[in-house]
Amino acid sequence: MTITAEALQALKQQLVDLVDGLDSSPHGELIYQTLTTFAHLTEEELERLDWKILRSSLRDMHQALRVFAPYRHTRKISIFGSARTPSDHPAYAMAAEFAQKATAQGFMVMTGAGGGIMEAGNKGAGAENSFGLNIDLPFEQGANAYIEGDPRLIHFKYFFTRKLFLLKETDAIAVFPGGFGTQDEAFECLTLCQTGKAPPTPMVLVDAPGGTYWRDWDQYIQNQLSANGLINPEDRQLYTITDDVSQAIESLSQFYRVYHSCRYVKGQLVLRLNQEITDEQLGQLNQEFGDILLSGQIEKTIPLPRELEDEQPLTQTNFIRTVHLPRLMLHFNQRDFSRLYQLIHCLNQMATSEAAQHPERK
Repeated sequence: MTITAEALQALKQQLVDLVDGLDSSPHGELIYQTLTTFAHLTEEELERLDWKILRSSLRDMHQALRVFAPYRHTRKISIFGSARTPSDHPAYAMAAEFAQKATAQGFMVMTGAGGGIMEAGNKGAGAENSFGLNIDLPFEQGANAYIEGDPRLIHFKYFFTRKLFLLKETDAIAVFPGGFGTQDEAFECLTLCQTGKAPPTPMVLVDAPGGTYWRDWDQYIQNQLSANGLINPEDRQLYTITDDVSQAIESLSQFYRVYHSCRYVKGQLVLRLNQEITDEQLGQLNQEFGDILLSGQIEKTIPLPRELEDEQPLTQTNFIRTVHLPRLMLHFNQRDFSRLYQLIHCLNQMATSEAAQHPERK
């Protein structure tokens, strides 16, 4: 490929404009660090394949970020499962019903855009409530008919960028029976939740009516991983197993009944809530979960200065606003994430009848 003089001059001007605007950009420091990293890469002895991987992965991410940006305020559920599940299988019908009920409640649905369970998810949700994150494989079909041609269909070159967005953009995870790919996705989700590399995210494993796929899987987890000390006993509470669609939906939506979201600020974990809790309830949390604190107690707090700073400027239309939400702050040990999930479940049991009528909205 030959770069024309006009194209090169246009790129130079884009870079000049970008650098000149860093001081006034709300994310100027991060953009500066990204550009600096890229400049350092040009000094390395990289091969052509290295540059092609960098280029294609950035293209994947750019496309996905652009598609998801207008939908930040709506919670989404990622549906995983086999591409080979036939349309007359009970699990296919369950996935379609699950997606339909999830979108009826206000959630949007994300799938890998393929056949089987993914097709059922897009079918049940309808194109207006679906995302499809497709990857072309030589031995599987392309995007299913229920998402093909839709502006929310994203074509990824790499599995790792596709998986990144299936997890980054989701607020809940539903996994139906599947093969190696489904198992890989289920275990990666659990690993990210267990280690805190993903924010707290509810996960439900859905069997066909009377099926034992996930029950048998759970026996393996209990007999081989938990019993041999390879995971903590509490880690099995990171997921819920059911063969009932309504229970599956309830277990995911209930997660956001009182709990809204969280972030770290200078080593402190801030939990944003959909409702204020009482001092008595706060005392209960400190009594039950003091073991996961490095110091101090769980305390009520107002938005911290860094949070206020990060929610500026007000002109960003797609930005999720949280400054109005009540908060708890704790010096979490960043180790016992299964216990943190238990704390969130305990919080959600403190909901009043008015709390989070629309947990699907951020």
